[in-house]
Amino acid sequence: MKKTISFLGLCILLLHLHITKGQAIVPMPVQIEKGSDDSVYISNRSVIVAKDAESKTAARLFSAYLQEHFSLDIPVVDDLFQQGMATNFWFTTTTNPDIPNEGYILDINKTGIKVEGQKGGVFYATQSLKQLLFFDANKKQYGFESWKITDYPRFAWRGMHLDVCRHFFPIEFVKKYIDLMAFYKMNTFHWHLTEDQGWRIQILQYPLLTEIGGTRKETMVEKIFKPYKGDGIPHTGFYTQEEIQSVVAYALERNVTIVPEIEMPGHSLAALAAYPELACSEGPFEVATTWGVFEDIYCPKEETFNFLENVLAEVCALFPGKYIHIGGDEAPKAAWKKSEVAQEVMKREGLKNEEELQSYFIRRIEKFVQSQGKSIIGWDEILEGGLAPNASVMSWRGEEGGIAAAKMGHDVVMTPGSHCYFDHYQGPKETEPLAIGGNTTLEKVYQYNPIPVSLNIEERTHILGAQANVWTEYLATPEQVEYMAYPRACALSEVLWSPVDKKDWSGFQERMKTQYILLKKMNVNARMK
Repeated sequence: MKKTISFLGLCILLLHLHITKGQAIVPMPVQIEKGSDDSVYISNRSVIVAKDAESKTAARLFSAYLQEHFSLDIPVVDDLFQQGMATNFWFTTTTNPDIPNEGYILDINKTGIKVEGQKGGVFYATQSLKQLLFFDANKKQYGFESWKITDYPRFAWRGMHLDVCRHFFPIEFVKKYIDLMAFYKMNTFHWHLTEDQGWRIQILQYPLLTEIGGTRKETMVEKIFKPYKGDGIPHTGFYTQEEIQSVVAYALERNVTIVPEIEMPGHSLAALAAYPELACSEGPFEVATTWGVFEDIYCPKEETFNFLENVLAEVCALFPGKYIHIGGDEAPKAAWKKSEVAQEVMKREGLKNEEELQSYFIRRIEKFVQSQGKSIIGWDEILEGGLAPNASVMSWRGEEGGIAAAKMGHDVVMTPGSHCYFDHYQGPKETEPLAIGGNTTLEKVYQYNPIPVSLNIEERTHILGAQANVWTEYLATPEQVEYMAYPRACALSEVLWSPVDKKDWSGFQERMKTQYILLKKMNVNARMK
């Protein structure tokens, strides 16, 4: 039986929240016009009409959101089964060439609420609808003002990263993280799954990766490196392949593609602790309890390549997206310089130095990943010694690596630490929780432009977009992650979705007033400053 918001829920809402009329969408749409009709209201006879599979998925998720957060019961149907003055929703997936990729047209008027969208577009229209919903205290009803919106993204890659290795997070939080990304029309989740401090993905062929590599004996306290101080508490956790599959399916319904990261040749201590024969030295090795860069890395021998290919074969089978991230960053070469095996490989392959050896390593991995129908992407260090033929680059040490790659004809995702590292402080250090360093304010993120001025028109086409990185050395709980990610992720979403001429810092701040209310209602521990 249909029901409207309960009296208790209404009282709580009115006491703690005030969802107002007006355009408060983040990210800012490409085109939005105020309609001439009066507001339309949700009644106890409202339904969502959706006939195609993708529209039904978007409709089901939208209906569930309204039920969970506002106690509104709006069923999804194939067609209208009753007529009358109900406010009905009409969702249609289209191949209309006038609507760009992931775009949609949303028309709210007295006849109802109509959505037409490309793949992903209907879902994004529902995210805009969530942000337009208001409560009329006089009518005691929820409704929407009359608007006509035409909307589509500026960039194809709109990403958020999460490191689950320094600190492990439960699957429920990973799904919440994806929900929040999708709410702000972000579409790429970079899942950092292996590190020196923990291996977090089950690999059936190598059970010791999680049995040994998935646990460290303790964690360094704050930043007490010297003398070292540990907390004495084992830190453990990994995702089963069944859990991975559930997250992948969950993300796909929300138009989010997952890019898994399997680090190599560096940041591999957890794997070496499990399988020490993959190193250039005898060990023993231990899952790291401190942060930083470690000299022991994978040795470039056939046994290592066989291991990595087997691991990647399982990873590729789990993730349907185009890209596998293979890391490539912060790989010291000291172990290779001392290794007879590494030096023999260099001699055999005619390599001048250890940087070219790393390029050889990445090229071999790329060849295998391509045999699995995937492409590799790596941090900008993979440029050193020569870039693999079809690799894409994630530029984190500033924009220089991305610029160089784009000029070479390679695709690039911009993620410079200066603007996109959300483990940095976001206000005065003395007033903020412990962070790794830096200072990246909300306004600094908002003012970022991923297109370097030094690139010509052709080279700019290789900039796929950008993403924020959330490293978790000092983020031990979901609440801490949320505090560091939001509202800065809102600012980045507008950078990546909205046209440059639509960006307005003052207007964004005003629209964020409603977003803070919505974030609170979704139980997000956002920084409210």
